[in-house]
Amino acid sequence: MNVKDIWILYTMELRCALRERAIVVYSILLPIFLYPVMLWVMFTAMTFIQGVTEGFTSRVALVGEPPEGHGALVDSLDATAGVELRRGVGEEEAVRLIQRGELDAVASFEDPEAAGQALAANFRILVLYDGSDGRSRMARDRLEEVVAGYRSHWMDQEAVARGVDEEARVLFLLAREDTSTKEDLGAMLLAMMISLFLIIMVAVGCFYPAVDTTAGERERSTWETLMTTSASRASVVTAKYLYVATMGVAAGLLNVAAIFLSMGAILAPIMGDAGEISFRIPPLAIPVMMAGAVGLALLLSAGMMILASFARTFKDGQAMIQPVYVVAVLIPLFLGQQTDRTLTPEIALIPIANVAMMIRDAIGGVFLWPLILQTLLVNLVLVALCLWLARFILGFEDVLLGSFDGSFWRFAKARLGPRRAGKEPA
Repeated sequence: MNVKDIWILYTMELRCALRERAIVVYSILLPIFLYPVMLWVMFTAMTFIQGVTEGFTSRVALVGEPPEGHGALVDSLDATAGVELRRGVGEEEAVRLIQRGELDAVASFEDPEAAGQALAANFRILVLYDGSDGRSRMARDRLEEVVAGYRSHWMDQEAVARGVDEEARVLFLLAREDTSTKEDLGAMLLAMMISLFLIIMVAVGCFYPAVDTTAGERERSTWETLMTTSASRASVVTAKYLYVATMGVAAGLLNVAAIFLSMGAILAPIMGDAGEISFRIPPLAIPVMMAGAVGLALLLSAGMMILASFARTFKDGQAMIQPVYVVAVLIPLFLGQQTDRTLTPEIALIPIANVAMMIRDAIGGVFLWPLILQTLLVNLVLVALCLWLARFILGFEDVLLGSFDGSFWRFAKARLGPRRAGKEPA
């Protein structure tokens, strides 16, 4: 391999990429705008739905009569904004109305249980609602809020009437205090989102260039022309590989920057009190994230290019490397997103998941250097294996020139199987 040839071909690939509209969209514009826009749309939709639900008038039916002296409870319900009371409806009929969507909830007055019968005028309220319907759940919440407030006021009156002061009737109080800071909450959100989105965007950034620089070259009939240049085949393939990895790293880091810069602006007006969350990344986490992005891009670009090198058309190339993209998304979703654990020696051996967990820990201020080194070494070993496999595959002239008819799996069966059996490949 000639370093000068690799550099010339590498810069040529980058210049061509910047002139290709699809690559610019998928590797540069999409990482910058996709997830910030998705976050804004998602949180805005959640807020809109919540506002619409809270604006509903809850249709509530009262079954039975309240015990003597508790008419104020009915008055409180009747005066509650957003609650429409209906009387004279039986319980069975009210349940049918809930099922048909004509009623949201039913409040039924019942006798208290045996333990509560010692208190005169005590009673129990049974609330019937449809848990699968948001409007019905909202009606339940409004009922429970009014009943809880009335019950607390009534119990205070009963205690005063019996000469029981406030200190005597309070058995214990439950107090809670959140020891996390606004920086801790921001780090948690950033860690969960960036560790996943970085991997997805690196995969997206590698996806289109990996197909375009292999199958796309063949479809445009420029691959054979490139092979006739003075550069060696190894130099050509190395330049293409570094180009794909560069686009993957650029896509991942651009997406991280977009998420980091837009997170506060998006969440502040939407999440109310959560707008006080501070989004900061420890300075030491930046080189860890960059190392993880580079290692991941080298691995994914190698895998994608190996599979795409068997495709003759761009469409075939997309289909062939789709499994790599799916695996890159699913592995961190299932193995790298546990919020109650950090990077372990076992997870550090699992490709992609180890990078997701390493980045998540780094954003949270946890730096397990031996495991970080193990994660990077695992990725480098896998990259080396992929490059060895790519060099082996390129040794076959029909694969290099695109005349081989089939995918990587067919190639492995036809060319690797006979070697294991001690036979020469056909």
